[in-house]
Amino acid sequence: MRSYGQYCGLARAIEVVGDRWNLLIVRELLLAPARYRALLEGLPGIATNLLADRLRDLEASGVVERRLTGEGSIVEYALTPWGAELREPIEGLIRWSTPLMSRGPAEGDSFRPGWLALALPALLNARVELRRAVTIGLEIDAEFFQLRGTRSGFEVGRHDGRELDAGVRADPGCLLGLAAGALTLDEARALQLVEIHGDESVVDNVFGG
Repeated sequence: MRSYGQYCGLARAIEVVGDRWNLLIVRELLLAPARYRALLEGLPGIATNLLADRLRDLEASGVVERRLTGEGSIVEYALTPWGAELREPIEGLIRWSTPLMSRGPAEGDSFRPGWLALALPALLNARVELRRAVTIGLEIDAEFFQLRGTRSGFEVGRHDGRELDAGVRADPGCLLGLAAGALTLDEARALQLVEIHGDESVVDNVFGG
């Protein structure tokens, strides 16, 4: 691992996660542990040998660990508890990127629904406070996620089978605008950009600001 030779927390952190692709690997694992092939598919543009190198470095640093699943026959990668603490600084960077994201995608940009799903809690945690726990199903480009909100904040992941209070289907730009407060739910309804199923008051409490 290359060192900046500085006794500074930021320098030390960048030494671990500052290399190209490292934080994007963490982004993928914040949603859920993943096999190597799933990581490769979720990181368009990365070479397979570079992914292997980055995983090896992150594992050596204590950010990522390998687990055996499927009766011990399949390897998947997961964040260690220390690695999972990167959620907070990553969410801060996502919020900071809002002016950049408002410009829309550049020509040729890739997109994965999971990237948007991870951004939603980062944006909602900064502006929405709930009085009770809610669970909303999100359909983004035919992929299904679960947005869970409590008094402690929001988290997102794959649907774990629990009962949903409501469901939302919308395109990525609409959901991003709603979460950031750049688009109101009434505006999205009027423009027919969003479909809501179940308890609409739950969706209003989360996205209605």
